Amino acid sequence: MKLYLVPTPVGNLADMTFRAVEVLKSVNLILAEDTRTSRVLMQHYGIETPMQPYHIFNEHQSLAHVIDKLQSGMDIALVTDAGTPGISDPGFLIVRECVKNEIEVECLPGATAFVPALINSGLPCDQFTFIGFLPHKKGRQTAMKALADERRTMIVYESPFRLVKTLEALIDVLGEERQACVSREISKMHEENARGTLRELFEHFSKKEVKGEIVMTIAGNNSKE
Repeated sequence: MKLYLVPTPVGNLADMTFRAVEVLKSVNLILAEDTRTSRVLMQHYGIETPMQPYHIFNEHQSLAHVIDKLQSGMDIALVTDAGTPGISDPGFLIVRECVKNEIEVECLPGATAFVPALINSGLPCDQFTFIGFLPHKKGRQTAMKALADERRTMIVYESPFRLVKTLEALIDVLGEERQACVSREISKMHEENARGTLRELFEHFSKKEVKGEIVMTIAGNNSKE
């Protein structure tokens, strides 16, 4: 019995690893964040393993049932819509429960959106902090203010629909001259890595319709004060 955490492409289907395909073909069951999204990938690679939904809206209710399946001897893989499970996606709860129950867990290396975004940004990547998604409403301003004194490069995920408002809010907190990079459509045909100050990025994205998942890489506070 083993739980496999299997990264899936963040854009280009060719970014799937040989090993990931082998694991998904060999396990007894695949837990998928959205079976409709994952079915496209499975069909592309000829993977016929049964799937069942596992997402933030049902993971608490289905957790015990999944653990029972693992303890019965099944090998199960967890995939999300894109990237590595557990990184701003379901994964933590089931891993914690497996550890409690002494069930073996193996995470395959593979696609994660923030790594290429960080490297492409041109900002220091020797030390960085992963913020993930900022709160949408309650606690959002507090979370942003907490970034003001952070000296490491910061990585923030954002929806294309909130990007411009988030850039505007960050200008108020971090200052319009703070360097940043907005990466979108990573590994896809229309990939963009827009670099500049927060003000320049705000003006750039205010003039266009923003599409695709967003990774924002923001320079840390390098002032001497």
